[in-house]
Amino acid sequence: MRISLLGVVVLLAVTSSSLAVADDGPGPFGVTADAAASAATAHVGAIFRGGPGGGHFCTGSVVRSKGHDLVVTAAHCLDGGGDLVFVPGYRDGKAPYGIWKVGKTYVPGRWDGGERGEDSDVAFARVERKDGRGVQDVVGGNVFAPHRATGATAVTVTGYAKSSSAPITCTNKPTAHNSTQQRIACPGFSGGTSGSPWVNGDGQVVGVLGGHEKGGATDDISYSVVFGDEAVRLYRAADGE
Repeated sequence: MRISLLGVVVLLAVTSSSLAVADDGPGPFGVTADAAASAATAHVGAIFRGGPGGGHFCTGSVVRSKGHDLVVTAAHCLDGGGDLVFVPGYRDGKAPYGIWKVGKTYVPGRWDGGERGEDSDVAFARVERKDGRGVQDVVGGNVFAPHRATGATAVTVTGYAKSSSAPITCTNKPTAHNSTQQRIACPGFSGGTSGSPWVNGDGQVVGVLGGHEKGGATDDISYSVVFGDEAVRLYRAADGE
């Protein structure tokens, strides 16, 4: 996703000495820490090519859908194709909620993998059912929420760095990079965190790590597309509408 300038994930790098109150609870803004196992982090998972033995390279999260089978991520995470699997709640080499095979992917038509397509860097993956159940039936999911004003609320970003076997998380208020891109200051979001959901205090996904420079040129500033009409159309196609 991006070149690591830190070498290792730097945790607890406080950008402000004061505590801020996020919409989803008290805590310092701009601080990255290990994400505890919880119902909320169970929605988030690592994406592997060929199975967990191959190493995870991106992050995705379950969003609510009619089929209970949709994962949202960044479009550049699905560029390489191949046999992809999604492992929600992945931690220390274990798959507590199972391994879910990606059956079909949905990428915007304007996504070209380059600078011209960075405003389309969002995608959905439909995962196959297991024992008659969808992944949402097992771990739950967040609401996919387009057309939200950038910075109206704080968001929590949770994802899997390639160098880590557990997720990291950070809460901060995003700011506008331009009319189609938003940015957030959170340290330690290195390669592998592409596709990490930006979840507001209402449990809504309002962004995914990606977009400008495929998510950012450094580990400290990350980007997301602003979900607009194109993202709505893509979600509806993936959801079968």
